[in-house]
Amino acid sequence: MQNFVRESHVPKTSKIRIYTDVDLSVDSVVELNAEQSHYLLTVMRLQSGDKLLVFNNRDGEFDCTLTPKNKKSVLLKINSKTRDFERVPDIWLMFAPLKKDRTDFVVEKATELGASRIVPVITRYTISDKIKIERWQAQTIEAAEQSRRVDLPQINEPIALFKLLENWDLHRRLYFMDETGTGKDIVTVFSSAPPPSALLIGPEGGFSERELNLLHSKSYACAVSLGKRILRAETAAVASLSCWQATCGDWKKE
Repeated sequence: MQNFVRESHVPKTSKIRIYTDVDLSVDSVVELNAEQSHYLLTVMRLQSGDKLLVFNNRDGEFDCTLTPKNKKSVLLKINSKTRDFERVPDIWLMFAPLKKDRTDFVVEKATELGASRIVPVITRYTISDKIKIERWQAQTIEAAEQSRRVDLPQINEPIALFKLLENWDLHRRLYFMDETGTGKDIVTVFSSAPPPSALLIGPEGGFSERELNLLHSKSYACAVSLGKRILRAETAAVASLSCWQATCGDWKKE
């Protein structure tokens, strides 16, 4: 379910925020689907006249008023635009899929932290190749609703690491997290790592020797160290994306 918060009730002073794929403009009326209508009426217990926020990944964010059409459908009257549409910096997060809950965590946090694209990469030691793109997309929507993000990250189909590197766009710098200790320190590297960029996180078992050799051989790739401790893959994903946003992404004030 695409919801703004996990609780079954929120104070009426806290505006719920939802995503819809229809066009949005001031003074228009939008009809929500059955699932969203059920969520707003039954789970969140909204009533006629209640206010909420809506966005659609292209037109921005809007303040609107809810009006029940019937017991199973609601209409949203668009009152005003609260934020213009804007995209996050062009930073990709690429990682080897993990066990279900850990993959869910990475997808959620990557969305919150502002990844523009999320790419599942199949490596030698990847432990899971069961990738449900629709599930990932639903998770990005929920995370965007919660984090007040107005755009959604793009989710790629899974791709083998060797094929990914073979077709790499040379205009995009690739930073791979190297647990062997041979990488450069992350602060130094990311101090001059403007978009378009990409971060690559290996699987729980790390990159194979062949994969590391290939990565080191690429002129567009740079090995990055995340310190003296060995981090879980999901921790490395969050840490690397946070460091990138803080040094050259949209956490840094102009």
